Amino acid sequence: MIHEKYFSMLKEQEKFLSRKNKIDETFYNGVYDRYENPILTRDSVPLTWKYDLNKETNPFFMERLGVNCVFNSGAIYLNGKYCLVCRVEGNDRKSFFAVAESPNGIDNFRFRDYPILLPDTCPEETNVYDMRLTQHEDGWIYGVFCSESKDKSNPDLGAAVAAAGIVRTKDLETWERLPNLVTKHSPQQRNVCLHPEFVDGKYAFYTRPMDDFINTGSGGGIGFGLCDDITHPVIDEEKIISKRIYHTITEAKNGAGATPIKTDKGWIHISHGVRNTAAGLRYVLYVYATSLEDPSKVIAEPSGVFLVPLKGERVGDVSNVVFTNGAIEHDGKIFIYYASSDTRMHVATTTVEKMIDYVFNTPQDPHRSCDCVKQRCDFIKKNLELLK
Repeated sequence: MIHEKYFSMLKEQEKFLSRKNKIDETFYNGVYDRYENPILTRDSVPLTWKYDLNKETNPFFMERLGVNCVFNSGAIYLNGKYCLVCRVEGNDRKSFFAVAESPNGIDNFRFRDYPILLPDTCPEETNVYDMRLTQHEDGWIYGVFCSESKDKSNPDLGAAVAAAGIVRTKDLETWERLPNLVTKHSPQQRNVCLHPEFVDGKYAFYTRPMDDFINTGSGGGIGFGLCDDITHPVIDEEKIISKRIYHTITEAKNGAGATPIKTDKGWIHISHGVRNTAAGLRYVLYVYATSLEDPSKVIAEPSGVFLVPLKGERVGDVSNVVFTNGAIEHDGKIFIYYASSDTRMHVATTTVEKMIDYVFNTPQDPHRSCDCVKQRCDFIKKNLELLK
């Protein structure tokens, strides 16, 4: 017998899932629109994932397999739907992937009946998360994610090893697991993203070289490397293309976000930068562009942050954080999917035209306070002269 509580909760959840998401009129910067509601939270997860519906075995209708949060989603437009491969974290701290779909990309996201059960080819793997999705020109959809395992060489119980796991699919239903990416000069990798086109006939990856699980150490920023065969993925050399720089938003570390978006002027990258503060690490988003002819060559770098946590986004499991690993360009509109404070998913929307304007016409960071003031004074002077 199905517990009667299920039906009342299902009715309330349907109201929650069906609500329309409106543009937040209290925010304006001319670059993108933010929205009033998160698009996915722990309350979006199907009740059948959390509750035993049988009244005999669950008389008090308790959560048996709870869900803590939904965040850090890869994104792709497929078969007329906006599809997110979300990181879902259970109450047991283990993350797993699940597909949520929407007809318009801003609300009414619904999870498929089951989460993704990846092929279990790595016995040492304990946790998986933060998948980037790439519709590659070879015809496959690739997912590159963090594969985490215990660092057995370190007695510290919290010591871990991060590698870039790779899967591929045609429909987000059936997944083939490929070997983890090997980077010959980087002990660990996180935030790896596959470029959607061949470069010199090879598969191109954006990497984040790291000396250990948390700290980048000698890793200088976002790297770029090529491999001949994605079924045996090995990168011999990594070139740093977006650097860590003192007293900037990338000082502590930075990493690739969504798969880069191709425009007439270049590849636009939406990435994350991290700096340390008295309250801990602060994650924000920033943007840059690389050349169409050479995706490893940066051709535009707007100054400072692109998107930061605001209002309730600043509070969560890991507060004061925004993170993206998914964006969709469709019919000239860009949907940027970002998580706030490792807790929930949001969307911001803009257009290709606006992003090109922002990336190529926003001044670069002069990197010194004195020069930044001069830059701003010149900016103000032009405006005041215009107002005369």
